[in-house]
Amino acid sequence: MSTSFKVTNRSFLALAVPMTLAYISTPLLGLVDTAVIGQLHDAALLGGLAVGTILFDVIGAFFYFLRAGTTGLAAQALGASNGNEMRAVLARALLLGLIGGVIVIFLQWPILSFGLPIIGGTEAVQEAAATYFAIRAFSAPFVLANYSILGWYLGLSKAGIGLLIQTFLNVTNMVLSVVFVLGFNWGIPGVAVATFIAEMLTFCLGLYLIKRELNGAPLPTFSQIIIWEKLKPMLALNRDIMIRSMVMLFAFGFFTSRSAAQGEVVLAANAVLEKFILVAAFFLDGTASAAEQVVGQAIGAKQRTAFRKALRLSIGWGFGLSFGAAMVLWLTGGVVIDLLTTHAEVRETARTFMFWAVLTPIIGTLAFQMDGIFIGATWSQDMRNSVVVSTILFLASYYLLFPIYGNDGLWFSLLVFFGARGLTLSYLCVVRERQYFGALQPASSRAG
Repeated sequence: MSTSFKVTNRSFLALAVPMTLAYISTPLLGLVDTAVIGQLHDAALLGGLAVGTILFDVIGAFFYFLRAGTTGLAAQALGASNGNEMRAVLARALLLGLIGGVIVIFLQWPILSFGLPIIGGTEAVQEAAATYFAIRAFSAPFVLANYSILGWYLGLSKAGIGLLIQTFLNVTNMVLSVVFVLGFNWGIPGVAVATFIAEMLTFCLGLYLIKRELNGAPLPTFSQIIIWEKLKPMLALNRDIMIRSMVMLFAFGFFTSRSAAQGEVVLAANAVLEKFILVAAFFLDGTASAAEQVVGQAIGAKQRTAFRKALRLSIGWGFGLSFGAAMVLWLTGGVVIDLLTTHAEVRETARTFMFWAVLTPIIGTLAFQMDGIFIGATWSQDMRNSVVVSTILFLASYYLLFPIYGNDGLWFSLLVFFGARGLTLSYLCVVRERQYFGALQPASSRAG
């Protein structure tokens, strides 16, 4: 039996607003980490933090399916009113997260040995990055479990719980970073230890919330969790999202690597400006997250009207917010740069290229919103194919423009990457909607 539901501006924003508030705290954490390290007056430490973060983000991207895939599958189970499957989705995700986290701990040194030479940077930058990553690796089981828990609650359309989890995680992390770096003078290790403790405490909070959510409902048995008919599509979904995330991380890692090749100052300046992009992206991810939840339910309930309404609201609100975010970044960018670093040359360089960072939210809006649509629908192969094509165009633009325009060419190529993802996914969305809903009758319930 499927669930009948309406999609309105009010119901959409009831999901989007809490998740916007939740996601915006994530880049704010990055801003705080950059700011506290920036107070140490060492461009190599700033660069090392950027490189170390990229390396750990590779781990997060590799297992991002635990968040995205869990949301889509849980939302579809909710739309189909299948409570047993909703609980089984969470159990499968937590099991995969635990296995993945243990693997990360054992492979941390091979990852470092392989990743650092690829990204590059001076000896001081690489030393700082290695210190950061070696500590962060031990947080992997908690990080991946928290991905699963957050994804599950989002799939159940419980955006308020998602807000609680993300806010607790990031506020705890920010407070500990300030205390450990500026208070205890622990430097780069202080930032990494703060993250480890915050992830562990958030996992404990998540377990408590799950126990309260289940409220005595029967837990899935091992035989219900390990069902090949259920695991096969989940593993295929995980494979595609994993490839998509890894290719995206390659693109951003390439950006960081090409920044590092221009010297510590350009690397640090670009790292500061990337925080602008993260703030805008996570700000826009609130509407994308709402689209994930509504689209997942629409797919599970086979309601084409709800699907189309979610698509329109996601894109409309996304572009409105992106222009607002770009305006705020343009007006406050100089002040933010000064807060993030005290290094005079880094400040000047960041101001020179700030225009590109401000423009990125607008160019990237369509890609951000389409990610939400495709995650909710679990159309993972298209996400994978789109990012591969976009990365090829990104690399082609770089090799064509960088020799002529330098760092401006690098930033323009990044815009090509965002724009190409949005356009290719938009085209594929039209194709997939016709394929999935084409033979279905219009939903009897009307989305308002």
